[in-house]
Amino acid sequence: MIKFVMCLTRRSGMTREEFKEYWLNKHGPFFMSNADAMGAKKYVQSHTIDTPLNEGLRASRGMQPEYDGVAEVWFESEEALMVGMSSPEGQKLAAALLEDEGNFIDHSKSSAFIVDEHKF
Repeated sequence: MIKFVMCLTRRSGMTREEFKEYWLNKHGPFFMSNADAMGAKKYVQSHTIDTPLNEGLRASRGMQPEYDGVAEVWFESEEALMVGMSSPEGQKLAAALLEDEGNFIDHSKSSAFIVDEHKF
């Protein structure tokens, strides 16, 4: 199993609550209605909460500000991800997902990468 991870920053002019609302109630259901077509096995949204703990963590380590959320999508393998996204249906879906992400994500301040998970 591998994971596609996106660390997300909301669009300028959007409150964190508006970001969460759109991501949870519009983008999430849209993604899940197409998950099988791209071979996704699991999808999890982690929404950053507003708490002074975040500022304390950032300040104590000299880190960048927190992201507004993290999306994780599981696939059987890199090959499965590539097959799912390179089919004509997958390419059409990828374009639609990217367009929808533009409604709530600032891609220039976000990050995406592929990981393998190690449990202890």
